[in-house]
Amino acid sequence: MRRDIFQALADPTRRAILTLLALQPLTPNAVAAHFNSSRQAVSKHIKILTECQLLNARQDGREIFYYFNATKMKEADDWLQQFRALWEGRFENLDQILANNKSKKTS
Repeated sequence: MRRDIFQALADPTRRAILTLLALQPLTPNAVAAHFNSSRQAVSKHIKILTECQLLNARQDGREIFYYFNATKMKEADDWLQQFRALWEGRFENLDQILANNKSKKTS
């Protein structure tokens, strides 16, 4: 089953795994050591992140290291960028309304 990147990012454990792997590549055991979950649960999260291409795997001898895929995360950021301008405009409008209400009350 092919998963969506936002489905992967919806889980706080997977976001925490991405944060860890953004700093350095790690083995599944090294990732699991940072969580109170079982090794199998962490492996399932890693599998989902790999399916969404947020992680890349590389064999190094007998170990598999997982790497954060910043390129795939950039795709999600690019999609969100279209909404960022809308949100900023709305926040600026709200700031203006609040400033106007505050000045009316002090007058």
